[in-house]
Amino acid sequence: MPRRIESHRVAGAAGRLECLLEEPEGAPPRLAAVLCHPHPLYGGTMHNKVVYRMARGLRHTGIVVLRFNFRGVGQSEGTYGHAAGEIEDARAALSWLRERYPALPFALAGFSFGARVIAELGCSTDGARWLLAAGFSTQQGSAGFLETCGAPKVFLQSTHDQYAPRGEFEALYARVAEPKRLVWIEAGDHFFDGALDALEERVREVAAG
Repeated sequence: MPRRIESHRVAGAAGRLECLLEEPEGAPPRLAAVLCHPHPLYGGTMHNKVVYRMARGLRHTGIVVLRFNFRGVGQSEGTYGHAAGEIEDARAALSWLRERYPALPFALAGFSFGARVIAELGCSTDGARWLLAAGFSTQQGSAGFLETCGAPKVFLQSTHDQYAPRGEFEALYARVAEPKRLVWIEAGDHFFDGALDALEERVREVAAG
């Protein structure tokens, strides 16, 4: 049975957001997740290869996934919102997803800039089953909010991430509140060069756990 995929336009604070909704194959979903893409000013879209592989990993564990383009990207309306606007976009996407699947628990996932967006949203929103942050950068401002965040947090980090050198990230992670988990993936760069299969497998393990 092929996966079910639908295009949607979700109302956001800056206009409609271009979205893709993907349901798992073969069985009803057991959980609903919003998945956020990398920085919109540097070519990030919901079709990014890391985001695509994360979506597939989530879907293969029975999760319905909503990917979307931040404001000003693709067919999404509006202009770049300096992170605060993109957090509101993610909030609108999550609200839509929870209305569509009111009986399902929810989770948040993101890559790079999207990882920071979902972390900030998830740490200020009660009830997320987990926050899955891949390629969380140490160079995009303060992450002090993580020091008091009680949501379950999982970080997937490349061993050679130019935007989160290992030593810097380990220092940041040491200050992150429990519950938390850190998974290092041997990869060539921030975009998990040479390790997309490993990334997808780690996503599946986290989501299935």
